[in-house]
Amino acid sequence: MPENSSSFTGDIPGYYDSGLGPVIFFNFADELAARCGALAVQDVLELAAGTGIVSQRLRRKLPPETRLTITDLNEPMLALAKAKLSDTTNAAFQPADAMALPFGDGSFDLIACQFGVMFFPDKAAAFQEAARVLRPGGHYIFNVWAPMAQNPFAGIADTVAAQFFPNDPPGFYKVPFHYGLPSAVTADLNSEDWSEAAHETVSLNKTIEDPEKFAEALVYGNPMIDEIRSRGGVDPDEIASAILDALRDRFGPPPLRMPLEAVIFTCRRR
Repeated sequence: MPENSSSFTGDIPGYYDSGLGPVIFFNFADELAARCGALAVQDVLELAAGTGIVSQRLRRKLPPETRLTITDLNEPMLALAKAKLSDTTNAAFQPADAMALPFGDGSFDLIACQFGVMFFPDKAAAFQEAARVLRPGGHYIFNVWAPMAQNPFAGIADTVAAQFFPNDPPGFYKVPFHYGLPSAVTADLNSEDWSEAAHETVSLNKTIEDPEKFAEALVYGNPMIDEIRSRGGVDPDEIASAILDALRDRFGPPPLRMPLEAVIFTCRRR
């Protein structure tokens, strides 16, 4: 099972960006960037930036003079983000491991991270690193997916894929949805580092504008495609087609609308 975002390689970033982004990432990115933009900051770090969905919004919401450092462990994802912001000023790009950040103590006023912390193998260590590079009083604003039950698209993709490999089901979807209880997150936040750690649940009812493209991206837009190919014997398009049927059964008739839920945390450095 892939344990971190470095597994998003090959053709995955493109499917992720165009097929998943508009459906499951854009609205939450707007929410996160708006919260970041409400703070007075000079130096901002984005962790696990992926294909730059939040990066674009941060650059629009933050003052032009604010310095934005955009990082990801996965260089192919980061290359796509860099291409999107190629003509943007005050935006630097750098590969970085959230558990061993290549920045000095107290380098930033704000850290932002969308749907990244679930992939960090040692979450407590990653939170300690975030605290280290923040200035006193600085903020870490991040979100996590609520449990799979509140995001049924993921349960559908997970269940359908398992039907094709009953003896060895792909496990990717268990990773991003295993960290949805706020108590699990707060348990990993060292109270000596943070004076505040507030959270809020954000729920949406989202229209799937292009169900075919979304179903395809649920297979090809994350490391589950590598799990499918490594097992062999099944055409990934067949799995995508079965996921599409299941989405229509669950959320139809058109237009397909589905619930989404995430938890957004705002933590303040002591």
